[in-house]
Amino acid sequence: MTLKGMSIATAGLAILILIVVGLLQLRGSSPTSAPSKLTLAQMRARLAGSPAPLAALHAQGSQILSGGLPALRARLAALRGRPVVINKWASWCEPCRAEFGVFQRVSVSLGREVAFVGIDSGDTSRSDALAFLRSFPVSYPSYYDHDGAAGLAVTDSTFTPVTVFDDRRGRQFIHQGPYLNVAKLEADVRRYALEN
Repeated sequence: MTLKGMSIATAGLAILILIVVGLLQLRGSSPTSAPSKLTLAQMRARLAGSPAPLAALHAQGSQILSGGLPALRARLAALRGRPVVINKWASWCEPCRAEFGVFQRVSVSLGREVAFVGIDSGDTSRSDALAFLRSFPVSYPSYYDHDGAAGLAVTDSTFTPVTVFDDRRGRQFIHQGPYLNVAKLEADVRRYALEN
């Protein structure tokens, strides 16, 4: 084997090792990265007695709401003074799908203190999003945003997933990329939405 052939083989082996290590790390974090699914009824039962504005969100859990950016802005205005977490997602987005279990758990564990709202951004049909939510419900509604305009306006990004944290004073922190760990999302909710 030539020196060039050995360096290509070595580079290929290094890449393969990195992939295997990454997959093992994901697998090793499975208790927090792939939590078991809750039903919508279980989520509502755990969130019973929430303050009225949050209870209104829970009553619309896993719904895809119409109205686009104006409706979303009206909802966010009604939540002013409360901590809010906005998750931009799409049913076709694999990283979004991977983080949904994490959002399901955290929106239930912190849903009495924090408002969670979704933006279904870039799905070509509501039926795709609804089908996904039937298989993986969440305790909060999402606003349908077929052209991505609402998602871009709120998250300042064309990518998915993106999470926006608004604290009680309206200060914002934007996180691009998926949350694959319950502890990480809970820590960021506390840091960027609740503590300020």
